[in-house]
Amino acid sequence: MTILLKSISAAVPDESGLPAVKQCDIGIEGDRIAFVGQAPAGFAPDRTIAGADKLVIPGLVNAHTHTPMTLLRNRADDLPFMTWLYDHIFPMEDRLQAGDCYWGTMLAVCEMLHSGATCFNEMYYFMEDIVRACAESGIRAVLSQGLLGESREDPAGLTRLDAATADIRRWNGAENGRLSFLLAPHAAYTCAPEYIRLIAGRAKELGVGIHTHISESRDENAQIAEKYGMTPFEYFESAGLFELPTVAAHCVHITDSDIAIAAKYGVSVATNPVSNLKLANGAAPVKKLLAAGVNVALGTDGAASNNSLNMIRELGVLCLVHKGWGEDAECVPAARGLHIASMGGAKALGLGDEIGSIEPGKKADLAILNLNYSHFSPRSNLLAALCYGAQGNEVDTVLVDGEILMENGVLTRIDEERVRREAQRIAERVCRHG
Repeated sequence: MTILLKSISAAVPDESGLPAVKQCDIGIEGDRIAFVGQAPAGFAPDRTIAGADKLVIPGLVNAHTHTPMTLLRNRADDLPFMTWLYDHIFPMEDRLQAGDCYWGTMLAVCEMLHSGATCFNEMYYFMEDIVRACAESGIRAVLSQGLLGESREDPAGLTRLDAATADIRRWNGAENGRLSFLLAPHAAYTCAPEYIRLIAGRAKELGVGIHTHISESRDENAQIAEKYGMTPFEYFESAGLFELPTVAAHCVHITDSDIAIAAKYGVSVATNPVSNLKLANGAAPVKKLLAAGVNVALGTDGAASNNSLNMIRELGVLCLVHKGWGEDAECVPAARGLHIASMGGAKALGLGDEIGSIEPGKKADLAILNLNYSHFSPRSNLLAALCYGAQGNEVDTVLVDGEILMENGVLTRIDEERVRREAQRIAERVCRHG
């Protein structure tokens, strides 16, 4: 199908590579953007979407989440991190069954599409459920199964790694390339050094990168310091993990030397400001990371800690918290924030040549916002309005691979009412003691 976005306000890269709004036509042929500018003579689209009162942005990339945890939403709140995790989340997760995570993921996809996210980076279990949900919904995803292991010979750890390997061999590149995979050692405190080395070696064999949690809490750092005399960043470096392209989620309590390690190896940091604030862990030093040349991406984390997978909400918090945290009004301006939420995530996932910006030749992964809301008026600076005023409900139309997955606020592939009903049913069983 060919689609024309006619005379639309578009957040396209300027000379610096940051998004800037300009009025233009955008042509889509098949799954890719054909042109940005004025429609060439003879271009005859199958569909024309009028751009009046609309803003198109690159599809947002949720660079770290656990989609099935929508099933655990609003069940363990206002708790310290380790209490939240060990006393509430892990016991509820133990009650999940095959089939549950399909509905949890579908619920997450509904929420992400409604708020302009077209791609997400997953770490969880029951991968067959998650793959099925991604395939049916049409969203783009980078998937990984969380890996925990107490030693190189830990039977449970080996079983998880073999299952993750089988997932990659079975599904990597499926759905016209919409599905890709990483290997995911859960965290420094759940993976022994020799197990991490085993994962790194397997990742090299498979030609995939790494997705992990690093320095999410002070307790985590204290555990690793007591056991190994290192920070989590130093621990992973010593185990050779960063020889692979790595997405490191959180990175809240990191030192200047940790930042230097991230810059040295090209580690991408996926910051999750709302989850980190809600669990009272703090905020990643984004200003320092950017100054060091580290690629920063944006994620929501799971809905059990964030309560929301709304990437536009996350974008607003990203742009605000670091100004207040560092007492610097120029920290993470609107254009930089949108870049982090789109291109930063694309680069982190190895997809920077395919998605993350509105440019000819890239995949047509786009979100179109309706500007007919009072908080967008007057329309003086649309990027400021997006980052500091938008709520997410303004997203009107979403495309992935050139396919319209949501139009006029209605999802085209998903029965939302049924998804909510099934998720409620499962949550009542899984969370009965949570």
